[in-house]
Amino acid sequence: MPKLVPIVAKKMIKILNNLGFELLRTKGSHYFFFNSLTRQSTTVPIHSGEVLGQGILKQILRDIELPVEEYDRLRKKI
Repeated sequence: MPKLVPIVAKKMIKILNNLGFELLRTKGSHYFFFNSLTRQSTTVPIHSGEVLGQGILKQILRDIELPVEEYDRLRKKI
């Protein structure tokens, strides 16, 4: 199993968009995404210049039911 590599929030948003997630709403520095096909949702905190920590990444991947291997493959493509 590959190691969970932290990334900046903007790259995570690109991954979510590639998976069919759309921006539903924002509240402060938190962006809420929803996929109407899979009925899944997740929240991404946007703090300029900061990377998403492993805890936040794990929660996002759990929310969208994306395996770490698939995340790693998508991360390398972007």
